[in-house]
Amino acid sequence: MASLTKHFTTTLERVEIFISPRYFTEVNLYGRLYPCKTNLPTLTHFDSNGRIPFKEAMEIGNFTPTKVGASFGPTWTTHWFKVRVDIPESWLGKEVHLRWCTECESMLWTSDGIPLQGLSGTERQSFIISSNATLEDLRQTFYIEMACNTLFGSGSPNMISPPDRKRYFTLDLADIACFDRQVYELIMDFEVLYGIAKHLPRSTSRPFDALYVANEMINIIQKGDFSRESYVSAKELGTKFFSQHNGESQHKIIAIGNCHIDCAWLWPYEETVRKCARSWSSAVQLMERYPNFRFACSQAQQFMWVKENYPALYEKVKYFVAKGQFIPVGGTWVEMDGNLPGGESFIRQFLYGQRFFQQEFCKRCKEFWLPDTFGYSAQIPQIMKLCGMERFLSIKMSWNLVNEFPHDNFFWEGIDGTNVLVHFPPNKTYTSTATVQEIVSAIDKLADKGRVSCSMLLYGKGDGGGGPTGDMLERIKRLHNVDGLAKVQHGTPDQFFSIVEEKHVNQLCKWSGELYLELHNGSYTTQAKMKFLNRQCEILLRDTELLHSVLLAACRDEDKKAYPELELERLWKIMLLNQFHDVLPGTSIEDVHKEASFYYKEVIKGAAGLMDTAVRRLFGVPEGRGEEEELVLVNVLSWQRTELIRVPWYKDEISRRMWIEGVGKAMQNVSNEAGGGTLVPVVVVPMGYQLLRGLSAVKAPVHFEQRKDGSFFLKNQFLEAIINSEGCVSSLILSECQKEAISSGCVGNKYVIYDDIPLFWDAWDVMHYHLETGRNAIKEIIEPLKISEQGPLRVSLTFRVKIGMNSEMKQKISIDAVHPYILFESTINWEESHKFLKVEFPVNVVSPQATYEIQFGNLQRPTHGNTSWDWAKYEVCGHKWVDLSEYDWGVSILNKSKYGHSVRGNKMYLSLLRSPKSPDAKADMGKHIITYAMMPHSKTFQQAGVIQLAYQLNYPLHIFPTSHLAKPGASHYVTNAHRVLPLEMHESLSWFQVSDPAIVIETVKKAEDRDDCLVVRMYESFGGRVHVVLRSCLPIQKAVLCNALEDVVESSLQKVKWKGNNLELSFNPYQIISVLLYVEV
Repeated sequence: MASLTKHFTTTLERVEIFISPRYFTEVNLYGRLYPCKTNLPTLTHFDSNGRIPFKEAMEIGNFTPTKVGASFGPTWTTHWFKVRVDIPESWLGKEVHLRWCTECESMLWTSDGIPLQGLSGTERQSFIISSNATLEDLRQTFYIEMACNTLFGSGSPNMISPPDRKRYFTLDLADIACFDRQVYELIMDFEVLYGIAKHLPRSTSRPFDALYVANEMINIIQKGDFSRESYVSAKELGTKFFSQHNGESQHKIIAIGNCHIDCAWLWPYEETVRKCARSWSSAVQLMERYPNFRFACSQAQQFMWVKENYPALYEKVKYFVAKGQFIPVGGTWVEMDGNLPGGESFIRQFLYGQRFFQQEFCKRCKEFWLPDTFGYSAQIPQIMKLCGMERFLSIKMSWNLVNEFPHDNFFWEGIDGTNVLVHFPPNKTYTSTATVQEIVSAIDKLADKGRVSCSMLLYGKGDGGGGPTGDMLERIKRLHNVDGLAKVQHGTPDQFFSIVEEKHVNQLCKWSGELYLELHNGSYTTQAKMKFLNRQCEILLRDTELLHSVLLAACRDEDKKAYPELELERLWKIMLLNQFHDVLPGTSIEDVHKEASFYYKEVIKGAAGLMDTAVRRLFGVPEGRGEEEELVLVNVLSWQRTELIRVPWYKDEISRRMWIEGVGKAMQNVSNEAGGGTLVPVVVVPMGYQLLRGLSAVKAPVHFEQRKDGSFFLKNQFLEAIINSEGCVSSLILSECQKEAISSGCVGNKYVIYDDIPLFWDAWDVMHYHLETGRNAIKEIIEPLKISEQGPLRVSLTFRVKIGMNSEMKQKISIDAVHPYILFESTINWEESHKFLKVEFPVNVVSPQATYEIQFGNLQRPTHGNTSWDWAKYEVCGHKWVDLSEYDWGVSILNKSKYGHSVRGNKMYLSLLRSPKSPDAKADMGKHIITYAMMPHSKTFQQAGVIQLAYQLNYPLHIFPTSHLAKPGASHYVTNAHRVLPLEMHESLSWFQVSDPAIVIETVKKAEDRDDCLVVRMYESFGGRVHVVLRSCLPIQKAVLCNALEDVVESSLQKVKWKGNNLELSFNPYQIISVLLYVEV
């Protein structure tokens, strides 16, 4: 019956107090949840300090007595406990729990080393020893592995602060207790009734119905003195309420458990391995009790960690994958950043991820799963589709700071026109707890009312692990079909997307271009070392694969196994791990970035070793010096290029021959400070090699003049520049059209420093108001501008200045005889706090759009702030170049390791360094080497060669000595461990080239599953349609098209023909095409 008075609030609070774990527990229902408790008879402890396996802990553990109330630490240490359980015989037939509560994370193990369940502080404190205790259950021994960190690390004073390394954690609870399942069922009934009463609108009768039912249930229990009979009667009343079902028109929510675990963030990689085990073992426990429970899990790397470190748990995972309860999603190696990785890195995330899931579970993932990444590149839709996916899920766009994203279900169109289906769960989180409030909120916030009839609910503790709990599942059970609420049912991502595809695709809107997150845009710049090392690794792995692929094609069949496939895959996976969305963006603690730096250097060392092996086999690189030695120049790019190279002085014979041949041609000595040697111009064939013999002539030598005001005039065949005494560019004229690139009254290469104090997310965010604080970064000239290198091929100026309060910069400004840009090379010792350093170029260009390189293409963004969507893009991501152009004229900024950009009006900015203090107090402190270039051009940036020159800046020529002189018609013999392989050596040879400059060969690699196939991946970079010819001198038999997972495109079998040494292909704008080339055996 209804309460005797009509006071909604007091009645509601009565219900709340009746099930409160904090108030009146001596007389409320919650206080009867554990009616019987007893202490553990023995509890002993072993401080292992480091993270060690169970077996090792048992072998070396010296367990000594401890007790509740003791503290353990410090942060990042590990402690093991031996727990003996003695269940009283009076508890036979009862449900018995082991209860354990600390402020940190723990794992419960059996005595024979089987991981049972995570025990994660307040989130999960109990383990069901037995649901119906028998004699066999009475005496048991367990082990508990305590990790001295919380779910979110150990930051102090707040979550994202650097870890408190001296923190200790208290053992607050350790006992066994009888669990009253009947009381628990009632508590969950009350909780849901309370939620309905509190959160449904009072304009309907339903919240009143729920409140009065709950109120009467309390009366029944209290009048019955909490007897079993009163529990039964109250339960019947609640069941009757929940049996009142919805109509057919109610919205359907597909509830999917998940446990988003950051591979590293506020804790190191090694702790994530244990977080996966704690979280997944808990999920498996729930699957055994709730057969309808579905749990989605991404990141093949984490599956691999569990497989390698917890084989017994992994077997359970495989069992539940087969049952359809444990659902692999995402298809990538990790949940990577969505903007910073290169295009080929994106593809390898899918390639290695999908191959893992196929090999382990005989299925590929259907849904791309990036719930927490900081924005999404406009090339992702095409990459997804090429990797067999046309469905995408995220929630991160709900974090937009300025504009509310208008869709929850929509088609996302990439720069090539590819469309994929997208869902953003309307309650805007992947860590729902499945409460009534969240169900109501999901419908209130649904952006597509009337267009779709279903949505996803992602529930489970996330980021630091934890996952779903029994309470969440009990709520979902009661919310299955309750009048007044959306229908909630367990399901899978595939079920959800299938419903949308079958019923709602014609009602969905389209979003074209990038999904730009209006937050976390400082992550394009934070931890510059991560970005620098990542790009180095991407380049080196690509080049190494190319050389080994050429070697494979030239080898005889029995030698093709020499291709270092496993080692290359290992190195790729290390780099892909570091591209996780809190590592590469620079938003992790110091320990993580130190570890990531070590991993990057391991990749660099490993790839360099593999490249050395390939070079020795291809070119016969000598072990020592000799008169027969020559230099081989290797161009890894698919077009002919002109460069300056430095020949070391110790190559005496080479230098002597060059000086003889170079009479009358431009040559230049290089100082010892710059490495020493001889600077010479060369022209190298596309994607191939060339012996350094005849020298290339230059059209005009470089010229300079020093002026009385301390400025310098520099000139080459392309440019005329004036560099003022502070190292700024006061004039830059493109010779061919005599147009001035620098805006009147302004200077380029101006270093600007900003105050950089975000609202909360320190390493992540740069706020729009930082733009109001910009000022000249140079505080003092330490060494004035001077000539540091001069000659017909290159002139360099250097100066040294104090920047900011505590930092120093030395910069070299160069102009040479072969490149149409000014090159800036800065060495900065950065010691600032909450400052942001940029370099500014005010240019003589008017355009409403600037163009930025992204993966496999480019993207335009506004230079104005007409709308909130426009001005919110005050800091954006680009890769190797950005261009601002008007008709027939423009300026580009090229770079070697930077990603943060901004173009506002006619001012172009390259973001260089930040200095946040959390979660890493030392972020970006220390030495940085930064390289960028300013390039004015006529015509379009495509016609001017901006794309190619940016590649060349990042992909230098490789220079190797060879001991085999090439003579026309001569054979070159390369020795390996098995046999001598004849490879014809020429003065120059192009392995691959393409007939149109719009096409870039991005990758040449061995096919994953065949030793007689190469994969050549190309893309159209200009944004147009083109018909091209791919040529190769390698022994190719046939060609077929494949997708990015290297599945043959069946429709191409009749259309694509390898004729002679040619393959004709047609590209659409920004299209990526992969070709399988079968080599002769």
